[in-house]
This record gives sequence, C-alpha cells and structure tokens, in this order.
Amino acid sequence: MTFFERLNRNVAESPVGKYFRLEGSGARRERIGSKFTTEIRAGLTTFVAMAYIVSVNALIVTDSGGTCVCNNGGNATDVGCFTDPGYADCLATLKLDLITATAAIACLSTFLMGVFANLPIGLAPGMGLNAYFTYTVVGFHGSNKIKYETALAAVFIEGILFILLSMFGIRQWLARLIPQSIKIATGAGIGLYLAFIGLQTSAGIGLIGGDDATLVTLTGCIQDATGACIDGSHMRGPHTWMGIFGLVVIGVCLLFRVKGAVLIGILLISILSWFRGTAITYFPYTPDGDAAFDYFKKVVTFHPIKTTMAKMDFNLDNHEIWIALITFLYVDIMDTTGTLYSMAKFGGYMYKNGDFDGSSAAFLCDATSISIGAIFGVPPVTAFIESGAGITEGGKTGLTSITIAIFFFISLFFSPIFASFPPWATGPALIIVGSMMVKSVRSINWDYVGDAIPAFLTIALMPLSYSIAYGLIAGVGSYAAINGSVYVLELISGGRITPEDKDLKEPWITESFTWQNILPPWMQKLICKARGQVYIDPLDIIEEEERLEREAAAAAEEHEAKIDMSGQHHIGSDIHEIPKY
Repeated sequence: MTFFERLNRNVAESPVGKYFRLEGSGARRERIGSKFTTEIRAGLTTFVAMAYIVSVNALIVTDSGGTCVCNNGGNATDVGCFTDPGYADCLATLKLDLITATAAIACLSTFLMGVFANLPIGLAPGMGLNAYFTYTVVGFHGSNKIKYETALAAVFIEGILFILLSMFGIRQWLARLIPQSIKIATGAGIGLYLAFIGLQTSAGIGLIGGDDATLVTLTGCIQDATGACIDGSHMRGPHTWMGIFGLVVIGVCLLFRVKGAVLIGILLISILSWFRGTAITYFPYTPDGDAAFDYFKKVVTFHPIKTTMAKMDFNLDNHEIWIALITFLYVDIMDTTGTLYSMAKFGGYMYKNGDFDGSSAAFLCDATSISIGAIFGVPPVTAFIESGAGITEGGKTGLTSITIAIFFFISLFFSPIFASFPPWATGPALIIVGSMMVKSVRSINWDYVGDAIPAFLTIALMPLSYSIAYGLIAGVGSYAAINGSVYVLELISGGRITPEDKDLKEPWITESFTWQNILPPWMQKLICKARGQVYIDPLDIIEEEERLEREAAAAAEEHEAKIDMSGQHHIGSDIHEIPKY
C-alpha cells in the first residue's frame, strides 16, 4: 500500500472523513469514489480555473468609481472624471481594495459551502452580475443616479430576502418546479456557455471575437482595445496558439487518464507565459505590462481594505434602486439555481426526485454570502460554473470547497501570483469542462416537441445571451406557452384535441407535493415532534429506493448472464455429442 493510499484510508476512517462522507468512512450516504487526495487536487484545479475572478472582478467594479469622489472643477465635458489626478489615485486604491475583498469573500463563502453543504462548489462575485452592478446600476465612474453605496445596500437586502426564501424552502420549491428536460438542458447550456467564455479573449484563448456584421467571428489574432484584429489577419495570435496547445495537452492527458490533467495544462501554459521578452508573455514591455510585472514581482503582499468595507447607504428613495433589487433577485435565483443543479447532475449527486444532497444548506450558504459580500463592497456572490473543472478531477465533497477556500486565503497574501494566470491558460480548461457537460443532452426527451423545444432554447440562449438566467427564462417560458396551450385546447375540446404522441411527454412533476417534500428539513422535524412522530429524512427513503433498484438491476443482469452461459453450454454439448453410426 502506497503512502497516498494509506493517507486516503486514514482520513476516510477519521471523524473528518465521516463528516464529509468520504468513501470507506462508513457514514450514511457516503460519496462513492471520493478520496482525500483527489479532493485536494480537485480543489486546486477549481481554484486555478476561477482565480481570474480576483483581478477581473476588481477591474470591472473599479469602473463604477466606488466611493471615490470626483473634483474636476465642474467640467461638464469630463464625464468620466479623467482630469482629476486625485480621483485616479483613489481608483488605484479602490482596485487593490477590491482585489482583497474579492479574494476574502470567495474564501469565506466557499468555506461555508464546503463545511455546511458538503458540496464541491466554489463561490465568488458573479461575472455578469458584476457588469450589471457596475455599468447599468451605478454607471461608469458613477455616471448613473444610483450611488455605489446604495447599490451595495440593495445587494445586502437581496441576500436577506434569499435567506428567508431558503429557510422556508421556497427557493428549493421554485427550483423543483422546473421541468426535468429543462434541468438537464441547463447543464448542457452551461457547458456551451463555459466553452464560449473559454473561446473569447477576456477569460479565454481569444479564438472568437466580435464582428459588426455577424456579431461574432473567428479571430485568433492580436487585437486592439475594441477587440478588432490589428492587422486584419486571423489565427496568427501567439496567445491563441498557446491556448490551443494547452487544450491539446489537457485532452491528451485526459485520454491517458493522467491525474490532474486540467491543472497540468493550466500551470504549464501559465509558467511559459510568465517569461518576458517572448511573443507569448503575459507581461509585455508596455505601461500596463510593466505595471502587471511589477505587481507580479512582489510575490507576497497584503493590502488591507480601506475604501469599500461597510459602506452601504440604505437611503432607498430612488425607484430605480428597487428595479435593480428585483433584477438582482430574479437573475441570481435563476443563475445560482441553474449552476447548483447542473453541477449536482454533473457530479452525480442528484436524486431522482429532482433534489440534490445538501440543497437547503447550499442555498442558505449562497444567500448568506451575498449579504456578507455587500459588507465587503462587492456585487452579488454566486456559485461558479468553473466548479465543473474540479468535479472533472474527481471532487465530490465539501473538502474540495475547503481546499478552494484555503487557496483563496493564501491568495490574500500571494495575490500577485494568483492574479497573474493568463486567460489563455485557463480558457482551455473551460472548453474541456464545457465539452463534458454537454454530454447530458443525451438524456433530454427529444421525442416530444413540448419537451425538446424548451430544452433547445435553454441550451442555445445561455451562451448567446451570455446569461444562465436568460436561458432558463427562455426554457421555462416556452415550456409554459407550448404545453399550456396544449392543456387549454384539451380542456376546451373535452380531450378530443390532443397531440398524437402525448404519451411520449415527460411528466412535469415527478411526485406529488406534500409538506414532507416541500418544507425544509428543520420545519419537518418540528412538525413531526409536535405530532409525536419520528422524523424520517426523505432523502434516506429515496436513496434506499435507488439502492434497491440498482440491486434489482444487477440481479437481473446476473440472471440473464447465467441463462446465456447455460444456453452456450447446452449448444456446446449438442455440438460435441455427435451420434455414432
């Protein structure tokens, strides 16, 4: 037995292994295939895949202007306050504050997810939500009517509302109303969304760029500030080819089942890109490149938050802030719900009733993190789809999340290193994970149009609208419109007008709604105690049913195999027993 095998066995048999339900721990509902060393590797992989958020979120939210005040002498033409040197200095401090705040809230929220929900999910301020917060709510350098501090108050209130919805099971109940075909399509849509991000320049290999005529086009070139190719050529960008090389490296490693394949690809491309004076360097000899390299050389540094901590303003007299609050609420519900359910499906811990292990705790951790994030000064925190990279590496328990949290904590002091992973190094990982998540389309009911069209719209709209929430809205809306129309026609006609292939339709709700499967566990326990009844966890019942089904299927296969072998022996004996004349 090797050192790592002994380590995995010892940890599994310890109280830690039993708490996180590692394989071999003897715990109830232990996660099959989970090993301590695998969880650590998976956590590191997810962290590296989502480490870009530390710098990218800070860069985006800095554009809001934060708490900085412009003193440009009333110059009406200077909308962005570019003539005030003091404002520029404040923005520089704000960016460092947001780097610390992003790493800190990612560390805390992911740790909560690992300890209380026991899920391998990383959390951080959400991409898309941060852009909406900055450019739509607050405006570039505070150009809109809503102040940065007021927007943070809206985010804080959103988190409180989420906590209430999650505590009383309303959020989980709403999620379980989503039809099965759309739940499956969500995973595939997120896979395409991930791949689309990995193919772009901001967080990927730069193979796809914008185009005035066709919206997107093949680029793979050296781009200007607008994203257009400088020399008009395509597929000549060295960063794109490095990203393609990383994609091939990860693919070959996965083909040969090399452990840590995704992490190997990311680290290899990153290290090669840290050397200056090459065509592929992440630190070119430009003002921005010099500044990034100077920050990279610090290696170890810690910047305390100075301007964003606890700056919320609850003066909500502007009606636009309520519009923003409602928008944050529904987008975050759809976004987080889609991500958590698709990761549960991808990770293999989804139950047949549409729920997943640790769902109540997961939603509570996410909701709590949103309000805490507002105190730190960042936009809404959400579950990250890059968690799929760690799940691909074998992450199955909260130990993966705790590992991610530990590395985010380390990044508070080594932020120059962790903020310097090039997008063309992490992009290939997103593409690979996307390709794996798309496999779920095989389980969609393509035989019935009422299930197929909403599923397809869910898949298509997520990457095309650059939003998980909008994809889910398109899927649920089209499902209600198509199948609702069929229901009305059947009702009016007394059942005479009905689709010929309606028997192929999947049931919308796979189980009846009772207080046992709607209310959260803590409320069920209180009701059972008040009635003098013994509380039985519904998930235990479901798991037992699934176990019996697996055993029955295995027994049936074994029986068929015995019959086949008996038939073969009979045939063989007939062949060898040749009559003698």
